[in-house]
Amino acid sequence: MLTALVLGLLIDSHGADVVIYGGTPGGIACAIQVRRMGRTALLVEPTSHVGGLTTSGLGATDSGEKGVIGGISREFYRRLRKHYEDSAAWNLEKRDTSPVWRVGPNEDAQWTFEPKVAERVLDAWLAETGVEVLKGDALSEDPRAVKKEGALIREMRLVSGKVLAGKVFVDASYEGDLLARAGVPYRLGRESNTLHNETLNGVQRARNTHNHRFLKPVSAFRLKGDPLSGLLPGIEEALPADGTGDNRLQAYCFRMCMTRNVDNLTPWPKPEKYNEADYELLFRNFEAGDLRIPMHPLPMPNGKTDTNNNGAFSTDYIGGNFKYPEASYADRVKIIKDHLEYQKGLMWSLANHPRVPQTVRDHVSKWGLARDEFVGNGNWPWQIYVREARRLEAVRMVTERHCRAIDPVADPVGMGSYNMDSHNCTRYVDAKGNVQDEGDVQEGPGGPYPVGYGSLVAQPGKADNLLVPVCLGSTHIAFGSIRMEPVFFVLGQSAGTAAVMAIEGNLNVQDVPYAKLRERLLKDGQVLEFERKPLRPKAAILPADAIDIKKLQGVVVDDEHALAEGDWVSSASVGGFVGAGYRHDGNQNKGKCRLTFSTDLPQPGKYEVRLAISQNANRSREVPVLVFYGAKKDLVLVDQTRKPGKDGPFVSLGQWDFPDCKASVVISNEGTKGYVTGDAVQWQRVP
Repeated sequence: MLTALVLGLLIDSHGADVVIYGGTPGGIACAIQVRRMGRTALLVEPTSHVGGLTTSGLGATDSGEKGVIGGISREFYRRLRKHYEDSAAWNLEKRDTSPVWRVGPNEDAQWTFEPKVAERVLDAWLAETGVEVLKGDALSEDPRAVKKEGALIREMRLVSGKVLAGKVFVDASYEGDLLARAGVPYRLGRESNTLHNETLNGVQRARNTHNHRFLKPVSAFRLKGDPLSGLLPGIEEALPADGTGDNRLQAYCFRMCMTRNVDNLTPWPKPEKYNEADYELLFRNFEAGDLRIPMHPLPMPNGKTDTNNNGAFSTDYIGGNFKYPEASYADRVKIIKDHLEYQKGLMWSLANHPRVPQTVRDHVSKWGLARDEFVGNGNWPWQIYVREARRLEAVRMVTERHCRAIDPVADPVGMGSYNMDSHNCTRYVDAKGNVQDEGDVQEGPGGPYPVGYGSLVAQPGKADNLLVPVCLGSTHIAFGSIRMEPVFFVLGQSAGTAAVMAIEGNLNVQDVPYAKLRERLLKDGQVLEFERKPLRPKAAILPADAIDIKKLQGVVVDDEHALAEGDWVSSASVGGFVGAGYRHDGNQNKGKCRLTFSTDLPQPGKYEVRLAISQNANRSREVPVLVFYGAKKDLVLVDQTRKPGKDGPFVSLGQWDFPDCKASVVISNEGTKGYVTGDAVQWQRVP
């Protein structure tokens, strides 16, 4: 039970009912919820900017099933929608021709956005709600910075010397610094598969079959093919067996906000301490014939991007972050600077270095950082993308089995749905002396799944008035799915609700009655349950006429790699499809389902765009399909009841000139009658 001494604290300017460390989405939602429940909240953010990655370039909302995003989380994206409904907000492109502007009666939220807009929305929201925000001050590194009385945190001291008193504390940081200073047990790195009966944890060589690896033989040695010359930097000689646990972390990067608008573009500068040897693997990979452009720009409003890692050697600085979570603040600054210099050098190399193919240089040199973002920081994001750091040793750990809905969850306080997604953790030498990346896992959980309250609280007796909605109790691979900004918003709100209930009930956070917590969460719009659709049949029972994507010409994107919005069902009931199957809308939720197929074409020019459909008499006769090319888009209506003809499952949408390499096709079920399917999209160069 919370002691009378703690409950009787006098709240001064450096105290509150709930003290929240970390101005991430989880921290912000927690603070807003606490204020809405009539209690005081103090939000401490070590940097000068709130919002975490949501305001530092991650504008492509990795949401999975958007139907499970409720409460304060959805309210944030609705506030963004309100901003972008004003045509004046589109000062650098036209709203109605933007590939990221969605129209329709069911469009209540904006899932793609500019960093500066997100920050303005969050700052205004905190002020409107009456949250006290303390920026630019961090938890002291003194081991005694967190004062406890038994299992209760009484105070936390900051670098400035300020002492913050509270009744309940919330660690909403990406790093888990508060829980660590409070002496709460935590995990770091990857568990072994055997620990929780998982399949995707630990070392993952064999599963790394996605795009983020070396597709061509590239020598790992300083002198090509000569083991005696030693390994190139960042490559490990040997790794333990697959499934073995370790302390390696998935790679960090900066999510760049780029543009090709020459009036709003900062060109790629050459770093002062540029060392071309740091990019030897990049050059060798190009010379081996891998001509993929190693970046993934996702379109945002006003001609900007959220740019992510892509390919074998890209913006992820593999291996550069292992010491970050436990490092001192000074050493973290050095690690972050090292990441920044690496990424600056990468972008300059891609745009200028003679060992980079001319087509790649021409493409990348047209891009630059958006000049009106992160002003005062060289247009680089305020914060590095800490994909994973410490994880709480919680009352109940979320595992792969929970994500797959194998093990039940009795106390849901939110839901996840995104892929179990781990970026690469290291590089190693394969049996032939070539370099390969390790750790990349991208596997869907099969649908939305609940995240339990027990994962937000420490074991009893460790910290009985602490809640952890970001570095929550989860295995590495389960955290890869949970670690999405909308989910942090959701879990932060739930933590705020539980914090107030603990205070008002004179309870330890572990003892908050779930029935009452659930009732309040549902009242406040949280989504705690969602129907999971049947999984796609295993490849072993697929029809013999399934088409191998590797045998198709041109650029092909299968539905497994499309961005799914709404409630799509995976199926393989009608043969003749590309890959492992196709998706359909179940002839339901009309206007709420979209599939977006996006790619980088190998070069500008005219392409025929073809759509693979799963033809059947019960399909829709007028499926709206948008083809995006350059800054333009065209609408094509496709009759999915007609047999495609001699080209198998493909129907031609038409031919378009693509002035740059960005290409997207969006299938919608807006206004349709009958089933709508999505299988694959193919771009074929027209001679």
